[in-house]
Amino acid sequence: MEKERLFEEFQPVTSEDWKNKIVEDLKGADYEKKMIWKTAEGFDVNPFYRKEDLPAGCENDVPGKYPFTRGNRTDNNWLVRQDLDIADATEANAKAKKIIAEGVESVAFRVKSKWVTPEYIPTLLNGIDAEKVELNFNVCPGKVVEFTTLLVEYYRQRGFNLENIRGSINYDPIEKEMFAGKVLENCTEVMKALIEATSATPKIRCIAVNSNRLNNAGAYIAQELGYALAWGNEYLTTTTEAGIPIDVVAKKIKFNMGISSNFFMEIAKFRAARMLWAKIVEQYQPQCKCACKMIVHAETSQFNLTLFDSYVNMLRTQTEAMSAAIAGVESITVTPYDTVYEEPTDFAMRIAKNQQLILKHESHLDKVADPAGGSYYIESLTASIANEAWKQFLAIENEGGFHKAVKEGKVQADIEKTAESRRTALAKRKEILLGTNQYPNFSELSEGKRPKDAACGCGCHSEEKQSITIATKRLAEDFEQLRLQTEESGRRPKAFMLTIGNLAMRQARAQFSCNFLATAGYEVIDNLGFKSVDDGVKAALEANADIVVICSSDDEYAEYAIPAYNAIGDKAIFIVAGAPACMPELQQAGIENFIHVRVNVLDTLRDLNKKLGI
Repeated sequence: MEKERLFEEFQPVTSEDWKNKIVEDLKGADYEKKMIWKTAEGFDVNPFYRKEDLPAGCENDVPGKYPFTRGNRTDNNWLVRQDLDIADATEANAKAKKIIAEGVESVAFRVKSKWVTPEYIPTLLNGIDAEKVELNFNVCPGKVVEFTTLLVEYYRQRGFNLENIRGSINYDPIEKEMFAGKVLENCTEVMKALIEATSATPKIRCIAVNSNRLNNAGAYIAQELGYALAWGNEYLTTTTEAGIPIDVVAKKIKFNMGISSNFFMEIAKFRAARMLWAKIVEQYQPQCKCACKMIVHAETSQFNLTLFDSYVNMLRTQTEAMSAAIAGVESITVTPYDTVYEEPTDFAMRIAKNQQLILKHESHLDKVADPAGGSYYIESLTASIANEAWKQFLAIENEGGFHKAVKEGKVQADIEKTAESRRTALAKRKEILLGTNQYPNFSELSEGKRPKDAACGCGCHSEEKQSITIATKRLAEDFEQLRLQTEESGRRPKAFMLTIGNLAMRQARAQFSCNFLATAGYEVIDNLGFKSVDDGVKAALEANADIVVICSSDDEYAEYAIPAYNAIGDKAIFIVAGAPACMPELQQAGIENFIHVRVNVLDTLRDLNKKLGI
């Protein structure tokens, strides 16, 4: 008996039908303005995607196969990594063994030049099974070859199977030039020496592309990817021209990339990255397609971390880690939530590690290869990000390559321009940072917390910079400085909500105003509503308010605002919440302060601080 076909009675619905229904429901609103997301990456995102939106050929991609869009492996068992910045070898060793016992599978050590001795490595790695734990090292460039030689010899003497040892040496001369202002000499010779020193350890990668530094400086997603590809290609070109076969050098490069909070686009970024890198390496004609694999370590962003409301950092890093895990990277570092203002505590390190363990052992993201594969939305995002990143890659290559662009300061200027545009967007609330420019913790004080100074960390940076550098500044820093300025003044201004008139409008505007003013650290006093202007003014003066914000509807401001302003006089700063049609009349009466969705929040609060004598 033929099975009943349940859906034959339903007529097919086309994309045009869906769009027409949306337009109908918009009731005259502009479809393009309301429903199309104009991304900062340079492409538009539609409100829905269907099978016909899938990029051509993606249905043939499978995990573990060229061009590796769906992953380098047929599983998704990434490594949980934590980074240690401890100078003393004995202390670092004890810490490493502790976190390994708690579930960490990959450890990164920072090694300063004075510690590169034959005695240091045995002490640092004592009791650590190098065949079971991935070991990574960030070494001063001047000592990197010596350290690597000692490291491999240590592995050999301890009887480890060198072919099973996984890890990396973080040698990235272009990073030093862009961020430390130090121009390294004989870089190609150093890379050749590192490749030779690690020839017996095929799973140790010794050339790094640290595009995570661009992410931490504020780069957009496609921007980071485009530069990362050009960066990696620069190393491919210089080493192959120096006589190293492509099959050798391509397997020695490791990409350390950042993860921003844009959840779906970050998933797409890593998928696009593998595909584009495979296409680049293929042009060098390797003998094996396995040389085309992009090995990626992903680190949650530091650009969006905050000093205030720092527990919210855990929410950001959780979604970021989830993006990278779903995307199929090789290893992930979750930045501890307190990194902004202190050396991470044991508690913060434990939470950061557990964030990944939850994704593995409770969400089981390690059990499915490329869980995003086939998603119409993510497959389309992958193609769009790849297209934008490829444009940037070609532009850099056509102008002489990545290193030339760095020497001329073009990359640095481009990243700083992006970062500044993002800070402007934050100031205008076009970009939201929860707890900083929106929904701050009203009662929180810094309790002595101050942002840590950013530093190179390897002890190799010169006092006088030899090149143009990128200024690394977190997104929240301007708001944090404003709030700290308020605290350090020794007073906490009171902002009083004079709520009156239309119930819905006064409540909405009071909530908006409280969030607005609390971002500067002001004490906000909300109210249920007053029957008259006189009652509201009296309550404000009794509260010793420094700022009075009238919250009502646009129509009622014509009636209430001027009497309230005149009654307050010079006893407090008077603000109207909104931009009513009667604004010219209010301004003519002497009212000069208005807060609404179109103002620059940061500039407005700085101006208020000046008026308050802060």
